[in-house]
Amino acid sequence: MPPAPSDPVPLAQVSRVLVTKLRHHGDVLLASPVLSVLKRAAPAAEIDALVYRETAPLLERHPALSRLFTIDRGLRTAGALARLRAEIALLRALRARGHDLLVHLTEHPRGLVLALLARPRYAVTRVAAKHRWAWRLGFTHFYPWPKGTSRHTVETNLDALRRIGIVPRDEDKRLIVVPSAADEARVEAELARRGLAHGGFAQMHPGSRWLFKAWESDRMAEVAHVLAGRGLPVVLTGAPDARERAIVDDVLAALPAASRPAVHDLVGTLSLPELAALAARARVFVGVDSAPMHVAAAAGTPVVALFGPSDEREWGPWKVAHRVVASTEHPCRPCRNDGCGGGKRSECLATLPAARVLAAIDDVLAPRTP
Repeated sequence: MPPAPSDPVPLAQVSRVLVTKLRHHGDVLLASPVLSVLKRAAPAAEIDALVYRETAPLLERHPALSRLFTIDRGLRTAGALARLRAEIALLRALRARGHDLLVHLTEHPRGLVLALLARPRYAVTRVAAKHRWAWRLGFTHFYPWPKGTSRHTVETNLDALRRIGIVPRDEDKRLIVVPSAADEARVEAELARRGLAHGGFAQMHPGSRWLFKAWESDRMAEVAHVLAGRGLPVVLTGAPDARERAIVDDVLAALPAASRPAVHDLVGTLSLPELAALAARARVFVGVDSAPMHVAAAAGTPVVALFGPSDEREWGPWKVAHRVVASTEHPCRPCRNDGCGGGKRSECLATLPAARVLAAIDDVLAPRTP
């Protein structure tokens, strides 16, 4: 008989745990402390994770992880038979692991399928699912979200563990991305080829997969120009995506000719672990609310992050020296909308002056007295 929802999970009876986070890159990285906290609380247990294939590089060398399972969303365009075979193969592999505990960090319906068919003894998910009768058949524990207040996404993820009796330790809450030796060597070689020293450049990431989070290209160019003029070269990074490529092209086009030799374009050339290796060598990261911002935080690099409609209290840089630049003149933010009126352009972000970003960079890099 499953325990009453108020009962903690007896970790001595748990030999294998499956953590699922079927979301985007930043969401997966912000779930990485869940693996660390679980391993600390149940050191004898094997911790597995299930994520989308494109986000797997963010977790694949996590020191607490035993097995990493993935879902290929590319199969959505394949035939029904191919999709069915993939689903059956995944379910068989998960059932063969015999997980005792399922930690489902979203309301994705796949969690219910796993809870019902893989049959873990204990399963925890968000409280919103508790009101659906089918979810009560598969899950034993439900954790609530804060009511009327904001809470950082890392802490909200960890609430799943608090609900089952695990108290996270602060030292286990940091984000973790582990580049391979090959990732480190490739980045070192690229920097050496460009004459860039460790700690001797700024990383700027102008784009986001969400256009309403992007800043104005001419102002990003202004910041790059000023940094280059101060003797701090700039490395521009971005995803291998046509929209992000276009944003960076606009930044490059807006740069004064004198600054261009000190601005290096690495857009679309780095994997996620390589991006982490690059960020670890940067003096500062400057960019908008995006997965690379969280990668830089995981690398321990000081972060200057520009926020518009998203809430920095939920998504801000985590456990790292940082400054958030956000409008104080738009009482509507954070509205969480995809631009003003749904128009993909956020005025609270677009109107931020370059001077405020430069001041934030100076402040986060200023020496601190003991």
